Amino acid sequence: MRVLAAMSGGVDSAVAAARAVEAGHDVVGVHLALSRMPGTLRTGSRGCCTVEDSNDAWRACDLLGIPYYVWDFSERFKEDVVQDFIDEYAAGRTPNPCMRCNERIKFAALLEKAIALGFDAVCTGHYAKVITDADGNPELHRAADWAKDQSYVLGVLTHEQLKHSMFPLADTPSKAEVRAEAERRGLSVAKKPDSHDICFISDGDTAGWLAEKIQMTPGDIVDETGTKVGGHDGANQFTVGQRRGLKLGTPAADGKPRFVLEIRPKENKVVVGPHALLAIDELKGIKVSWAGLPIAEVATGEEFDCHAQVRAHGDPVPARARVTMVMDDGVSRQALTVTLGEPLRGVAPGQTVVLYQGTRVLGQATIDSARSLARPELP
Repeated sequence: MRVLAAMSGGVDSAVAAARAVEAGHDVVGVHLALSRMPGTLRTGSRGCCTVEDSNDAWRACDLLGIPYYVWDFSERFKEDVVQDFIDEYAAGRTPNPCMRCNERIKFAALLEKAIALGFDAVCTGHYAKVITDADGNPELHRAADWAKDQSYVLGVLTHEQLKHSMFPLADTPSKAEVRAEAERRGLSVAKKPDSHDICFISDGDTAGWLAEKIQMTPGDIVDETGTKVGGHDGANQFTVGQRRGLKLGTPAADGKPRFVLEIRPKENKVVVGPHALLAIDELKGIKVSWAGLPIAEVATGEEFDCHAQVRAHGDPVPARARVTMVMDDGVSRQALTVTLGEPLRGVAPGQTVVLYQGTRVLGQATIDSARSLARPELP
C-alpha cells in the first residue's frame, strides 16, 4: 500500500514507520507543524511538536530512506483544538485536547489530504489495534500492552477513518521493546523521553494560560448546602475534583479537605464539598460517535452491557448504556446514557466517555452531565 507515516519526532512513530517500510509498503513521512510560533526547544519530556521534534522526525526518515515533508496545519490546529479548548473551559467544561487533535487533525485533516493525494492509509505510533471482522468491517481494539494502550484517545475515529488507519505497534508487548528495537535500528530517538501534558501550553500552567485567554470574573465558592465559604478570581480556572488552590476562608466542620464538585459558569459559582460527594454513577453524553459499525442495540435503543472509561489512563468500569434520539436546534441527534456499575470520582462535563466490550472500542461521547443517583441535586 501507499502509506503516509505521521512522524511526531518520537520513538513510537519512528518505529511504526520502520515497520511499515519493512512490511514492503511505499512509505512517505510527514511531520505536522501545528504552530507558526513554536517556543524554545523542549526540555525534559514536556510537550510535543517542537522544532526539536521536527528535526528528530527528519533524521528518522533519512535513516529509513523515505521521503520527508512538513505540512502546515497550524491554522486548523488553532481553530479546531486550541480554540475549542478555550471555548470549553469558558463554558465551564473540562475538554481533552488530545481527543480533539486525533479527531480533527490527525485522522480528519491529515487523512483527508492523504487520501486526496492517493495514499491508502495513515500510519501512526499509537498503541491500538484495528481488526477486520468476517464481513471486512474494521473494529478498533485495545493494544497488546494495556499499560500503554491508547485506544481511549482514538475512540473518536469513525468507520471510514478506521478503514484507512494503520497502527504497527498494536501487538508490541511493551514500550521497552519499542525502545530496544529503535536502538537496534540506529534511530536517534531510542532514548528520547515521552511527551506529556498539553502540547500548546509549554510550561504546564493551564490556569495561568487560560487566564490570558478568558475573561475571569470574581465570584463565590459555596459548599454543598449553598453557603458561601470563599471566593474565586474566575470559575473557569477550576475543574471538578480539584483540591489544591481553593483558598477557602471557612474550614469544613469536620476539618477534612473539600473538593470542587461543580462549576456553574452562568452563576459564576464554584461548588465544593467532601470527597464522598464526588462519586457519580450516571453519565449523560452528547456528540456521540461509533468506532466502526455500531452494535445492533444502538439502532433499537435497547440497553447493552459494556465497560466505560473516562480518562486516557483510567480503569474501565462495568456499565449499562442506552442510546436515545433528542432534538438539538431542530436536528435529531443521538444522546447516550451510561449507568455505572461502580462509582467514579472527579468526572467533569467536557470529558470523554469511551465504551468498550471486551477489548473492542464501541464508541464515545462528550460528557454533558454527571450525577449520583443516590444523592439529591446540589442546591
